Amino acid sequence: MAEDAVAAYFARSAEALGRAAADPNVLATTRAIADAVTDALRAGGKVLVAGNGGSAADAQHIAGELLSRFVRRRQPLAAIALTDPAVLTGIGNDYGFEHVFERQVRGLGRRGDVFLALSTSGRSPNVLAALRAARAAGLTTIGCTGAHGSALRELCDLCLTAPSEETAVIQQIYMIAAHAVCAHVERELGTADAG
Repeated sequence: MAEDAVAAYFARSAEALGRAAADPNVLATTRAIADAVTDALRAGGKVLVAGNGGSAADAQHIAGELLSRFVRRRQPLAAIALTDPAVLTGIGNDYGFEHVFERQVRGLGRRGDVFLALSTSGRSPNVLAALRAARAAGLTTIGCTGAHGSALRELCDLCLTAPSEETAVIQQIYMIAAHAVCAHVERELGTADAG
C-alpha cells in the first residue's frame, strides 16, 4: 500500500512537470521572469521574495541561490527573503499578520526592484497586500501560483501558473522554474568572486 502511494505521488509530480515543460506559456513566462530579474539586478536593484509556510522556505531558498551561488562561485546578487522571524512576529503583533510582508516591501522596496510573491493558492491575504504595496511603489511584481491563483495573477506583471491544484506539486514546479531563473541570472551576471 505504501509503495503504491509513493509511486502515485511520483507519477502525479512527473505528469504535472511534463505538462509544465511542454506548455509554451510556462516556458515563455519563466524566460520573461528570468529577464526581469536580470534587468533589475543589472540596474542595481534587488529581489524581495515572500511566501507562507513551505513557500517561506522556498523564498529563503531562492534568495540563498542569488546571494550565495547557484552553480559557480561569483559575486553575490542582491536578494532578500522577507521571512525573518523577529520581523514577522514584530509586525504581526503590532499591525496584524496580513501586513507582515506589505510593511517590509514598503520599507525595503524601491522603484526598479522585483517583488517575487509565492502563493500556491494565490489567495494569501498577506502576499496580496504585499503585491499591492509593491505595485504602488513601482516594483516589478512577479508571482508563482497554482491553477486557482487568479487573485494573485491580477496583481502581477508576470505570473507563473503551475498546472496543478496540489500544493506540494505546485511548489515543485515553481522551484524548478526558480532554478531555471537562477541559472539564467548567473550566466548573465555572474562575474568572478574575488573573495
